[in-house]
Amino acid sequence: MDDPALTAAESAQLDAAVAALQRGECIGLPTETVYGLAADALNRDAVRRIFALKGRPADHPVIVHLPDAGSLTRYAREVPPAALVLAGKFWPGPLTLILKRHPKVPDEITGGQDTVGIRVPAHRLARALLQRFGRGLAAPSANRFGRISPTTAAHVRSEFGDQVPLVLDGGACQVGIESTIVDLSGGTPRVLRPGMISSAQIEAALADLGTPVIGSANAQIRAPGLLEKHYAPRTAMRLSSRAALAAPSAHRCVLALGTLPEGHIGLALPNEPVGYAKGLYAALRTLDESGASLIEVESPPDEDAWRAIHDRLKRAAAGSSQH
Repeated sequence: MDDPALTAAESAQLDAAVAALQRGECIGLPTETVYGLAADALNRDAVRRIFALKGRPADHPVIVHLPDAGSLTRYAREVPPAALVLAGKFWPGPLTLILKRHPKVPDEITGGQDTVGIRVPAHRLARALLQRFGRGLAAPSANRFGRISPTTAAHVRSEFGDQVPLVLDGGACQVGIESTIVDLSGGTPRVLRPGMISSAQIEAALADLGTPVIGSANAQIRAPGLLEKHYAPRTAMRLSSRAALAAPSAHRCVLALGTLPEGHIGLALPNEPVGYAKGLYAALRTLDESGASLIEVESPPDEDAWRAIHDRLKRAAAGSSQH
């Protein structure tokens, strides 16, 4: 049944999106994390189209988005107790589970691995589309590979233009950075990519199972967002403490915490992690288009609540050096 909050225009857009997906096309999909470039997860040609549009390496897996946890066994051949607990606690929401793949899941999705990443998004348009489509959608971020992730429909249109003619406009993403990824394909849960659902929250949810959670060191699973260089602007970018920010310059812009230092050109984001994450990619895109020769980012606090943001900023700074 459709969400009663859907407008007539949204319903018509969803019908058009379902038709496009059934034809094997790619569409722009809003989620609560970032916008995705979505296609039928079981249509090999459609998934290859995602990779071609993004310029994504074929061995770099993509996440399958499902309408609900009840669809898990259609894409995963093993669903351990920890997966059911985490799905019950955090789905729909910004959590991806790595599980043993079902035999029907194509290699194009998994990068040839025996595992598949799965999540149930929380965005109402994404959920409505998934319900109407009735199958899983492969949906990596809707940007060129390694570049800044999109958090508005306008970002997707700017990135791909007429190559992706249908972009569902769900407004600005509420989370703003990619999902936490937890590998459950081995014996012990492992956080591969930090997100706004923290390792401490994962461990607390699994406490009754007596299951420890470990970090990603020496992980053998390839998963989205783990390359050293990622989420990057074309403009050179570096991280600095507030005290170490260079002198104000017309050729340099700053992404600051809380308030923009006097005399500097740039933007400021909230000095708390939820608001900062929500605005991060849009701010980086704005500064990347400013014409500055350097984006200097004030380093956030060295605290666990900021771990996912540090991860994105570190990879973005490393990636900016190759443009």
